[in-house]
Amino acid sequence: MGFSAVLVEDSMSLGALYSEYLCAEGAEVTHVNFGEDALKELARKQPDLLVLDIKLPDMSGMDILTRVQQDYPGITVIMITAHGTIDLAVDAMRAGAFDFLVKPFDSKRLAITVRNALKQRDLLALVTNYENSLPKSNFHGFIGDSLAMQTVYNTIDCVANSKASVFVMGESGTGKEVCAQAIHEAGVRSEEPFIALNCASIPKDLIESEIFGHTKGAFTGAVSNRDGAATRADGGTLFLDELCEMDMELQSKLLRFIQTGVFQRVGGSKEEKVDVRFISATNRDPWKEVQEGRFREDLYYRLHVIPIELPPLRQRGKDVMLIAKKLLKQYSKEEGKSFKRFSTEVERCFIDYAWPGNVRQLQNVIRQIVVLNIAEDVSLTMLPAQVTAAVSAPSNNLATSIPAVNPAELDANLAAPINAGHSDGIVVLEQNSAVTEVSDGEIQPLWLTEKITIETAIEQCDGNIPKAAALLDVSPSTIYRKKQQWEDKGL
Repeated sequence: MGFSAVLVEDSMSLGALYSEYLCAEGAEVTHVNFGEDALKELARKQPDLLVLDIKLPDMSGMDILTRVQQDYPGITVIMITAHGTIDLAVDAMRAGAFDFLVKPFDSKRLAITVRNALKQRDLLALVTNYENSLPKSNFHGFIGDSLAMQTVYNTIDCVANSKASVFVMGESGTGKEVCAQAIHEAGVRSEEPFIALNCASIPKDLIESEIFGHTKGAFTGAVSNRDGAATRADGGTLFLDELCEMDMELQSKLLRFIQTGVFQRVGGSKEEKVDVRFISATNRDPWKEVQEGRFREDLYYRLHVIPIELPPLRQRGKDVMLIAKKLLKQYSKEEGKSFKRFSTEVERCFIDYAWPGNVRQLQNVIRQIVVLNIAEDVSLTMLPAQVTAAVSAPSNNLATSIPAVNPAELDANLAAPINAGHSDGIVVLEQNSAVTEVSDGEIQPLWLTEKITIETAIEQCDGNIPKAAALLDVSPSTIYRKKQQWEDKGL
């Protein structure tokens, strides 16, 4: 096993001896005599192991241990001293040392300690990797552990520290602003401002002022200079929601601002420069807006660098109940109610319902239930009629679409002669001038055919879902959602 180690020992003879011990264990050893040299070496290259003498000519090894725990918590530290006491050993272990050795010690004692230290480090790495691989159920304001949302979380982690523009797409109520805020909070700009602007809620003649600000007297009502969103977001993130609602003329000014970071306030002549990370969102298809002439193609390419598509709630499986339970607990506390759970019928209804308004609609439904009722369990009678009616509608429609059958007619039909013929594997049944074609082979449900096709593509691509998606001409998120739906149904 190869590993790197820094030995801090002021005695040249002991330093040489302990270096040999460490080399025998497969270490690449750097030996220094002073504490300052040790700190410089740690800053230059963080080793796997630090063997640290407590008593040094220029400083205490305990002070170095404290610095290491603060600045390099991943380094394993073994303390050594010729003046060992129980109290000193306890202090060192409490400060974060792995072990405490009293000089003189032989190579066998050091070897056992080093091996145990490296085993512990490897075990911690395995635990950390395992925890990181577990599905996240809570992520910067998002709730849900479905495969579709795990894809979103991973994308956010990848783009958070970049300055590349992100374009968030999804139906109304899917959490586009939550996504933008998550990107901001997970990145290096988290301590700087996050400014959100909804382009659809601001009148067209005021939106330029809202983005870039204005000077005093620029228009009627401009009684003083006012900073716009661009100025307030300097150093942070500017989120432009419903961007496709923006007027074409303003789109050209926004394009220049994105390209240069420079803008002018309405009514002003002085140029200002800011450092802003752009995140945009829309519930429309931005490329379709480009093709139909409502959105500038050059602005599209500037902003649509990294697309993130938020799945609708109906495609997130059991996430519906995770969100519903969190909202029920939150709203019950806010309203002073005692709701604790949903009945089985309500849970089934929530999962079957399509949620056209997505998470926003679910929030409204839970709030309505909590405000209008007093109980511990949410029952089916507490749900809004639009939810229960929509869930029961398919079965009712199916029942009413089947015509009533007259028993006499049925008996006559059964008694009628049937002429069967075969042609190219197709059986043609003629009965009372009605012709039906039935395949010799078994007809599989459409979902099963789709499942087999997708799983075969993934297998042929050695498990590479993005590659399989490209060959199938679908989005990778579509495959993830399909797999989640099959998993939720136990298919």
